[in-house]
Amino acid sequence: MSASLDGYIVGPDGSFEWSAPDDNVFRFWIDEIRDVDVHLMGRRLYETMLYWETAEQDATLDADTREWISLWNPLPKVVFSTKLSEVQGHARLASGGLAEEIERLRAEPGEGDIAIGGADLAAQADKLGLIDEYRVVVHPVLVGGGIPYFVRHERRVDLELVETRTFSSKFVYLRYRVRR
Repeated sequence: MSASLDGYIVGPDGSFEWSAPDDNVFRFWIDEIRDVDVHLMGRRLYETMLYWETAEQDATLDADTREWISLWNPLPKVVFSTKLSEVQGHARLASGGLAEEIERLRAEPGEGDIAIGGADLAAQADKLGLIDEYRVVVHPVLVGGGIPYFVRHERRVDLELVETRTFSSKFVYLRYRVRR
């Protein structure tokens, strides 16, 4: 996920236009999605990402964007929502709770990651201790409030720095593994 330097994924006005990646960061996300076997997401992120279901119809898209679409659209997705009754593309509605879904997915064969996107869903996974790694691209902006990347909770989580990368002297990628 992307976050402002002050730790928010969405600003106080609900916008996140500041989180648009540059070409280098977009290339990085393309490469990262290759290692994902399934993407779990909440309703709001799912609705935001629906754009990609029909984006390939735009003849003006560049090669990187077309490559993203070719990887994202066939990727299995599990949507957690109490408001939606159906989903599109290679998505399905979660049939159980978050812990049950992750347990079931971890038991399936596969080498790829289980990605979790969306603030509320990630916060639930964090609270349940289901997150193995935190990956964030920090954007050079202070938005002053909104939805935080990290939810405040009463437990300590020790982390180990696994990777860091700077893009265009502007964006910083941080990858931390949870110490168990």
